[in-house]
Amino acid sequence: MIEKEGVTANLTSLKPKSLFGIRHVQMVLLFFAMLFAFCMRVNMSMAIVAMTDRDNDNTFDWSMQTQSVILSSFFWGYVILQIPAGEMAAKFGGSILITTVVAGNSAISLLVPLAAYYGGWQAVCACRVFQGLTQGFLYPGMHNLIGKWVPLEEKSRIATFIYAGGQLGTALQLLVSGFIADYWGWPGIFYVNGALGAIWTVAYVIFGSDSPQKSKMISDEEKLYIQTSLGQVGEQKKLKTPWKSIWTSMPFYALMVAHCGQNWGFWTLMTEMPSYMKQILEVDIKANGAMSALPYLAMYVLGFPFGFMSDYALKKKWVSTSGARKISNTIGYWGPAFALIGLSYVPGGNVTLAVVLLTAVVGLNAGQYTGYLLVHIDMAPNFAGTMMGITNTFANIISIISPLVAGLILQDETDPSQWRLVFYVSSAVYFATNLFFIIFGSCERQAWNELKESEESTEKKAEKVV
Repeated sequence: MIEKEGVTANLTSLKPKSLFGIRHVQMVLLFFAMLFAFCMRVNMSMAIVAMTDRDNDNTFDWSMQTQSVILSSFFWGYVILQIPAGEMAAKFGGSILITTVVAGNSAISLLVPLAAYYGGWQAVCACRVFQGLTQGFLYPGMHNLIGKWVPLEEKSRIATFIYAGGQLGTALQLLVSGFIADYWGWPGIFYVNGALGAIWTVAYVIFGSDSPQKSKMISDEEKLYIQTSLGQVGEQKKLKTPWKSIWTSMPFYALMVAHCGQNWGFWTLMTEMPSYMKQILEVDIKANGAMSALPYLAMYVLGFPFGFMSDYALKKKWVSTSGARKISNTIGYWGPAFALIGLSYVPGGNVTLAVVLLTAVVGLNAGQYTGYLLVHIDMAPNFAGTMMGITNTFANIISIISPLVAGLILQDETDPSQWRLVFYVSSAVYFATNLFFIIFGSCERQAWNELKESEESTEKKAEKVV
């Protein structure tokens, strides 16, 4: 938050009269970057059903174990470049990383059918690992760009709009993949994703920009408004990452714990829910694209009220930034925690109630968008990409571990009591990690976000000597 008197008052007068500016162009472009990135992240989960359907042509006789390896291979690459990506975002800017994500994933998507035909499942795994590697740039690069482009007064709703693109991409991919495979065969899923990603890449190269300072299309009025809000008036500084300060910060550890808790619950549901629907409720959720997409559509839609309410509460000064983030995160974690407990007691065959509760679990999780996900930027916008890289590394290790834990519990997938234990564990993780975040988390701007005057003058002296 901007505390200096006069600066806050001036922001209202500095705000451009035009309702749509270049920052909104960046917002739309980044929204579609998230959408296409997640489409290409989840397309294999739907495509592999058609790729192994013996009733169709050009399919493969892959065992369930082989399919599981293919589906998990994305994350092998995804966790590797998170921390380096944060440093690269700070050094080179987020735009080149986001371009690499979409362009790289698009090119690989176009190659997947050839890899499957001529290289088998091993070549498909290699493609997915490379897609995971490039998507390691996604969140650090996105956080870096949001930290430079979005005024504080608009951060909750604009960041929510951008990040919600991922859930809309997931829902749309689930909805349309079946139709594409039916009309054009399973390769069509990858060709459509690759073509759309290529179109976005061209558009972003033309209209995208790393920051207001580097944009050739932004007006001086809008640039001054953004820079004043963010306290970045003047030339951009290249700051050295304060590693010691980050790793000795309790609020940063609270942020990391919250991120890990989110990934535990989300990916347990993502990977295990189809089996639960089939074995306990006697319906295969993957057979119905609309049923699969509904929870993620709910999450997408509910993200907007969270964003607007958070910004409105901050504007009216009803709560502090830390208060707003913790309230949103509590709704996004404890709401699903209680809904999961309810889901575990749904009688077999009661599909309607199960889908309602599943939609509540995933939908309420939209609170994360205005919860922990923005705290990296609140704490240290200059190092938001680096911090996101660190927390996302540990959180995505959890993404791999949580389904394995569920597998250890589920010795008999037809036993409701074992499923109840899986849901209890996820509920407990949601509850405990959010409680830790409430107690130890903070959204106050950290002192190490900026160079101290003494350090800055020392650096300048050193530069003159050199």
